[in-house]
Amino acid sequence: MTSETTTNKSNNSGLKAIIAILALLLLGSLGYMYKLSTDSQNALSLVKGEKESVMKDLEVSKQSLDEAIASNTTLSDELIAERDKIQQLMADLEKTKGNDAATISKYKEEAKRVQAKIAVLMKQIEGLQKENANLNTKIDSTNTVLTQTRTVNDTLMSQNNNLAKTVERGSKLSVLNLQTLAVKQKSSGKQVETDKANRADVLKVSFMIAENQIAKSGDKAYYVQIIDSKSNVLGDKKTESFGEKSLTYSFIATVKYENKTVKIEKDLPVTNIQEGTFFVNVFDKSELVSKSSFTLR
Repeated sequence: MTSETTTNKSNNSGLKAIIAILALLLLGSLGYMYKLSTDSQNALSLVKGEKESVMKDLEVSKQSLDEAIASNTTLSDELIAERDKIQQLMADLEKTKGNDAATISKYKEEAKRVQAKIAVLMKQIEGLQKENANLNTKIDSTNTVLTQTRTVNDTLMSQNNNLAKTVERGSKLSVLNLQTLAVKQKSSGKQVETDKANRADVLKVSFMIAENQIAKSGDKAYYVQIIDSKSNVLGDKKTESFGEKSLTYSFIATVKYENKTVKIEKDLPVTNIQEGTFFVNVFDKSELVSKSSFTLR
């Protein structure tokens, strides 16, 4: 009895030891499985984070390319090509399951390569923008100088025009002291002044051309027009055209003008003139430069 009891106790002790060992093994296995599960979840979370990070970097690069393309630079074709690559990478990356670390790593490396190319292009764009800014500054400076030059030229031209007009006005000759006398021509050659129309057979016309140092010297011709009380032109009654204007005159008075005061005198023979008021006009071509009147009874 004692021996059997001892044997049973020994068996129970062995069984407990086995159970304890199995329990320890089970706990160890559970712990190992838990660690594997935790490591797997951490790895999956890490891969997912890498994917999101790569996607975000690609989106930033795409936005930079869109802005650069919108600025219409000479590198637009290259920028568009790189943007197409970015968009394709984003589309391919979106299709991945999110737990393939090798695939995500491949896309990450490709994204870095494209971003490096973009950085080079952006640096070139920055250089072009600086050159354009300097060129625009030079253009603005040139335009300012041109504007100032045009302003000065316009001012000088206006002054020259005003001066030319002043000289033109100043160079015009002044006709002064226009006088007309009716006289009776005697057989002796003597002329006697008269105020009676039926006695007058000569009208003596005289006027002065004033001194003018800036006027052009040379031969001058003036058209003298004498009109009687019935609006008839006396004398030659010839007509001269000056452009669209025409003038019927009594005679032409000519003189050699040498910038000094000179007097012009001309006799106009008349017959059978009627009493009334007579009008005398002196023209420089078509321009009326002097006028007067006289009356015969």
